[in-house]
Amino acid sequence: MINVYLDDLRPRPKGFKLARTVKQCLRLIKRNKVNILSLDYDLGFGSPSGFEVVAYMIRTRRFPKIIILHTANPFGRVRMYSALKQNKPEKVPLLVRPERIYLNFFN
Repeated sequence: MINVYLDDLRPRPKGFKLARTVKQCLRLIKRNKVNILSLDYDLGFGSPSGFEVVAYMIRTRRFPKIIILHTANPFGRVRMYSALKQNKPEKVPLLVRPERIYLNFFN
């Protein structure tokens, strides 16, 4: 069982497999049982958003044991939260933990 962290910018937290794109995230979800799935919404200009992962889970009924929304995008957070709240199994916790993105412009 693995933990998956979908984010195009933030570093991988300890104990998580990092997916930088929706395609990478879906590959991990399809090939493994997922304990914790932590989702960002914005994944780069022109790229599919984290909502595509949410839509996949709802469509296939494949949910991890725990879902965390760590996106800083308020619209994306509400969009993913609303869809998951209405469609996830009751036993799957849905947590919102926005994180700041720290960019170092001096390196």
